[in-house]
Amino acid sequence: MTNWLDVARQVAATLRSDAADRDRAGQPPAKEVELLRQSGLLNVRDWTEQQRIGRIVGAADANVGHLLGYHYLQIWRSGLFDVPFARHDDEFWAGVSNPLDAALELTPKGTGFLLNGRKTFATGASVADRIVVSATRTDNGEKLTFLLDGRATGITYLDDWDNIGQRLTASGGVVFEDVEVTEVLGVQPPNEDPRVSLAAIGFQLVLAQLYVAIAEGALDEAADYTRTKTRPWFLSGVEHATEDPYIVAAYGEMVAQTRAAGLLADEAARQLWEASELGRHLTPQKRAQVAVEVSAAKVVSTKLVNEVTSRIFEQVGARGTAAKYGVDRFWRNARTLTLHDPVVYKAREVGEHFLTGARPAHTGYS
Repeated sequence: MTNWLDVARQVAATLRSDAADRDRAGQPPAKEVELLRQSGLLNVRDWTEQQRIGRIVGAADANVGHLLGYHYLQIWRSGLFDVPFARHDDEFWAGVSNPLDAALELTPKGTGFLLNGRKTFATGASVADRIVVSATRTDNGEKLTFLLDGRATGITYLDDWDNIGQRLTASGGVVFEDVEVTEVLGVQPPNEDPRVSLAAIGFQLVLAQLYVAIAEGALDEAADYTRTKTRPWFLSGVEHATEDPYIVAAYGEMVAQTRAAGLLADEAARQLWEASELGRHLTPQKRAQVAVEVSAAKVVSTKLVNEVTSRIFEQVGARGTAAKYGVDRFWRNARTLTLHDPVVYKAREVGEHFLTGARPAHTGYS
């Protein structure tokens, strides 16, 4: 039996070896997706293993961790509809569903639909074999979720992602022009099925886990530099940076905080999986409890990753800011990702539920 965690560690080692160089190059992540495909990690089906693998890979390269996390999520999300769909080994999945853009439009045609419209962000879609897409019917206003071949006729990937972080996630815009749609999974919320609405919470969980992974990766990279290159301050009275009590204490605080955030994210993941397994027995109350748990993980991991990826510079010293080391990529990736949606609204959800029992509203982000 394959030990997928060992495979993930091998993939992570490969990614870590040239992560800084690839970040500077900023090329589409075709080679990275092929590495995932050849490793077999795209085919892992156990939820708990997926969470651990995502953290291992994400610590080595936040871009690939992001792609892999969304790959697992899109397949899980598709299963929430309880509609059989074709899944083939070694396929890489992505999605197109930015909630703040104007809705894509579905026009009925025969037994299917024609899809038209534009989305601003679609992480990994341009290198995906299959994409999960949501759009609104022009005849009755229903919002449907469906599957498309990533290379279907009428899809244009704009390749216009030019941000400071997550440079290798192929997160650019997508245009759909009369794309044929036949494989419909079901109706998107709002509806009477709390289970289908779990998809929005799933996206938040992937990000929380990825934030923890980035902090883990930043600590590993900084610690290696501190052990081998950082010079102790002349007033410290020690020979090695690893003996400086201020540096040692700083790492201790950051490691403890990162481990705590990781445990919270893992607990949120456990609760989300249990909720999805309840099927039609999932109650609105249980759904709300899970949403709040994921929001709590998001609040904590957001603060953690922004603090750790900034604070590590104090431990590596001025020489550690040299471009060749690429330590800044952790901060740039974290700063970009944590702006996905305002975390203060996640804190508000947690606070309202704690004070009044209010349930988070069903949106594309909660």
